[in-house]
Amino acid sequence: MQADKTLTGGQALVRLLANYGVDTVFGIPGVHTLELYRGLPGSGIRHVLTRHEQGAGFMADGYARVTGKPGVCFVITGPGVTNAATAIGQAHADSIPLLVISSVNHTASLGKGWGCLHETQDQRAMTAPITAFSALALSAEDLPQLIARAFAVFDGERPRPVHISVPLDVLAAPVARDWSAEVRRRPGRGLPGGEALQQAAGKLMGARRPMIIAGGGALEAGPQLQALAERLAAPLFTSVAGKGLLAPQHPLHAGATLCVEPGWQLIGQADVVLAVGTELADTDFWRERLPISGELIRVDIDARKFNDFYPCAVALQGDARQSLAALLQRLPEQAREAAAAVDAAAVDSVASLKAAIEGGQAPLQRIHQAILARIAAVLPDDAFISTDMTQLAYSGNYLFASRAPRSWLHPTGYGTLGYGLPAGIGAKLGAPQRPGLVLVGDGGFLYTAQELATAVEELDSPLVVLLWNNDALGQIRDDMLGLDIEPVGVMPRNPDFAALAGAFGCAVRQPQSLDALEHDLRAGFAHPGVTLIELKHACAL
Repeated sequence: MQADKTLTGGQALVRLLANYGVDTVFGIPGVHTLELYRGLPGSGIRHVLTRHEQGAGFMADGYARVTGKPGVCFVITGPGVTNAATAIGQAHADSIPLLVISSVNHTASLGKGWGCLHETQDQRAMTAPITAFSALALSAEDLPQLIARAFAVFDGERPRPVHISVPLDVLAAPVARDWSAEVRRRPGRGLPGGEALQQAAGKLMGARRPMIIAGGGALEAGPQLQALAERLAAPLFTSVAGKGLLAPQHPLHAGATLCVEPGWQLIGQADVVLAVGTELADTDFWRERLPISGELIRVDIDARKFNDFYPCAVALQGDARQSLAALLQRLPEQAREAAAAVDAAAVDSVASLKAAIEGGQAPLQRIHQAILARIAAVLPDDAFISTDMTQLAYSGNYLFASRAPRSWLHPTGYGTLGYGLPAGIGAKLGAPQRPGLVLVGDGGFLYTAQELATAVEELDSPLVVLLWNNDALGQIRDDMLGLDIEPVGVMPRNPDFAALAGAFGCAVRQPQSLDALEHDLRAGFAHPGVTLIELKHACAL
């Protein structure tokens, strides 16, 4: 190890990240990131070699969703940044803390158009619209301030990606002083004002049919949400990102069902809706607007959400867990018998909702129901599921009941294909003790199939990839047919997926029935490595 006085900017930056608690980075070394890689040996940070920068971004995203910590990736100037941009956009849409460190050309060449390797005219401008901020470090002394600012976003604001570009000369030059241990104060998110909390409590106490919608911003507030739902006798809906916040067997668990007609009907009956840590976005609800006719109370860290598409009667800006705890202090305990802890009408409405969804599915969704039931039968209690943009996952968003938060990872807002596999790998690396399942269609799988190489190389505990192969871009084909458009470009010729996975070193299974699927899933969760299960659409009929 070099003496501190001879640290380069790249070495000092890696040490600084380690002091902020970063233990894993995803990336592909290149000629423009060599000085970052000089700092990795001895840092305590694990480097995970991905096979594409988009995969690095998605793996960091999956790592962040499961651990709650920022995911970090190193990418090269120019094409590394543009390759990672899709993953950055996905993390931005879903409020995921992602730190992207990239190189950029030498300071003297920036914006000059000299034709340098990997040159872009303004690299920062490419990522600025899809990050909380995108910054250029013009000197090594800029780096501790920029990293502190990034972690302030992750810890104190709505968590979104940050991109920091570091010129090659800044990475390579010795630092004037060692700032690698300068971890600055990390802010919290705070509490709403007492007057707003009291106003919200008053509206909730006076409500006849209160209901709750919780999103990804409420993932640390599960106990408070349950206590609030029980005290108010309020059905609790979640967004897709909030799946698992209430145990599926709880009588007030309405699930992520606001994307289907029975859910819309029920939320329309609420006279007061408490929305916690959710955008109330149409990508969660599959319609332009929820039929919320009652008063809306919103708890959110992002003040811009209070008067957007759903203006609220009371705005509570602050941390979800702390805000709900403060709200509970202002709501009187209800004198209820232990056997009647929740209001019968609310319980009945949730039971009716579940029955309507269970019995009201179209033929394709009934196939999905059958597959998801087999998954639920064998899925280990602590497992997570990472999903791609595929019809099986769309059904699972509302039909599959997650048992805990951070257990259903889905690219909701940006909706990018190719997310499921690399995000599942990143989640496994963040929580190696948790079995993982990837749900992916044949179209999305081919976007990032090369990351099987990373999975086989890095994983020694169960990751099962369930490939739903209908030999089509099924959703787009169905959309074309629904609009009376002759299908074009939606029936591709697929490779031999079993041979492909075998070539990477995966265990491979191809069940021909639902019983065989259940058996193969069980075997996959017992296998200390990666298993690909190819399920043909016809086999599920």
